[in-house]
Amino acid sequence: MSEVARELYRRWLDELWNGSPDAAEQLVSADFAGHWPDREVTGPAELAALIAETQGMFTDLEFELTVGPMADGDLVAGRWIGTGTTPDGERARFLGNDILRVRDGRFTEYWVASAELPA
Repeated sequence: MSEVARELYRRWLDELWNGSPDAAEQLVSADFAGHWPDREVTGPAELAALIAETQGMFTDLEFELTVGPMADGDLVAGRWIGTGTTPDGERARFLGNDILRVRDGRFTEYWVASAELPA
């Protein structure tokens, strides 16, 4: 399970956050629950909408894995840095930590903590 979870997390960043929001259909379960500090998301369609909204806020948004992914049982965790350019030309940088629960080869639950970094 650990290697499956690690590979799924790599796809989470590469295919979903750095790729197309439509990848949510292949990566998360129908009963997916995402927990942001100020928002709750359920199901692949809501996740895809949130990612599309996030990608729309930047012209060149990219997430890079910096730690992990680490897996234990049905959980996988990773740390990333995101960078992008706002519509007014300002560079933005974010740091985040993810924890995700895996069941049957898909993510079922997600917790994230992130913060903006100095550009």
